[in-house]
Amino acid sequence: MQIPSIQMHLQHAVLSIDADIGKQQIEQPRPTVDIEQAKSQLQMSTTRGRLDINQDRVWDALGLGNNLETMSKIYSMASDIALQGIARIVQKGDQMASIHLGGNPIAEMAREWQRTFPEFDFRGPASFDNIDMNYTPAELSIETSPGKVNINVQVNKPILEYERGKLDIYMSQYPKVEITPPQIDQLL
Repeated sequence: MQIPSIQMHLQHAVLSIDADIGKQQIEQPRPTVDIEQAKSQLQMSTTRGRLDINQDRVWDALGLGNNLETMSKIYSMASDIALQGIARIVQKGDQMASIHLGGNPIAEMAREWQRTFPEFDFRGPASFDNIDMNYTPAELSIETSPGKVNINVQVNKPILEYERGKLDIYMSQYPKVEITPPQIDQLL
């Protein structure tokens, strides 16, 4: 004997998902930079150096000095020179007085005669160091003002763009259960 059986047929649910990825775009603009530079200043000023040369003692040693100073020297030596002149005249007189002793005093005096007067020396002392030099160096003035740099930086915000993706969830197959009952013979 055959036992009737119930047939069950099962269909599973099928869930479908359709998704597209979203798009995101990020852009970062460069920062805005403003730079200002103030130039440094340099000012220089100088005076001329000065070299003073004094040759008065050189000219004085050559006997060509200042007339006032030369005359002052002559005036201060005049009394001594006058005394020396008197002494020379006395000496020559003594030579002439000794003419009886022999010799020719007049010829000897003519031989010794000079036009210059060496005792009358109004020149200053001669030296290699007669020139006086004085150097005044130049004065240098330097003034500076430093320069500076002003930097102003502004950071720009990033630019964001986002496009949403798509997400569809749907049932492509619904679940179902089919139950088929057996054929029952009703004749019994």
